[in-house]
Amino acid sequence: MPKTRRQAYDAAYKLAAIDLAVEKGNRAAAQQIGVNESMIRRWRKQRGELVKCKKSTKAFRGCKARWPQLENEMEDWVNTQRADGRGVSTVQLRLKARTIATRLKIDDFKGGQSWCCRFLRRKGLSLRARTTLCQQLPPDFQEKMMSFRNYAQEQVAENLIGPQNIINMDEVPLTFDLPLTRTVNKKGESSVALKTTGHEKTHFTCVLSCTASGEKLPPMVIFKRITMPKEKFPRGIVVQVNKKGWMDEKMMDTWLTECYGKRPGGFFRRTKALLVMDSMRAHIMC
Repeated sequence: MPKTRRQAYDAAYKLAAIDLAVEKGNRAAAQQIGVNESMIRRWRKQRGELVKCKKSTKAFRGCKARWPQLENEMEDWVNTQRADGRGVSTVQLRLKARTIATRLKIDDFKGGQSWCCRFLRRKGLSLRARTTLCQQLPPDFQEKMMSFRNYAQEQVAENLIGPQNIINMDEVPLTFDLPLTRTVNKKGESSVALKTTGHEKTHFTCVLSCTASGEKLPPMVIFKRITMPKEKFPRGIVVQVNKKGWMDEKMMDTWLTECYGKRPGGFFRRTKALLVMDSMRAHIMC
């Protein structure tokens, strides 16, 4: 009997086999894809790990945790800290791990940098840069999204609105300087300074809009000042100023005249249009 070479399957293949087994059963799925039924059963037990790992992973290799209870408590502690919005550094991880090791009477635990890296890899953690905070979606957001989509489709069909007359508009705050939070530096230095221009907190607002057909409306920039800047700006950009540097009722009226009305057919209002924007107070009061 000729020898058969064992074949390795990646996580994506195993997850597809699990879905097939859920639909048709373990034996039928094994016969269809040509594997042993015991492999299907084993993959189904590993589904949680397969979902978390990379799709190209073929086997869960690597050293097992030497102190599993300690690492499980560390994982719970990290999750608790992050749930409260607190930052966790690798130094804090190592200090906390040593405290737990002392409580568990683990004498040979050092809590070095190499252990910290292995712990992060085993628990699916990584060192991340801070990102902007996102608003939490309401629990019924899918129902509201479908309701709005159906309403928009009805209005488009009822009023025969073409893609060139479906406009989406929104504002985005920008800063004059975006300082880096990380930089390449020599090893061993205790202090790493980064120079900035001092304008990292000075912001302005950019109002962007486009049609469903892909055409862009003139952008509008709102600076936080009282007087208009004397600099010459490129053509096609609407420049405005106010005390807050943000959209208000007056700026909304200006946008409707200078940007929304400048689209083809927008000035004479010969055809109906659909303007899609969020529920900002300035949008509602316009």
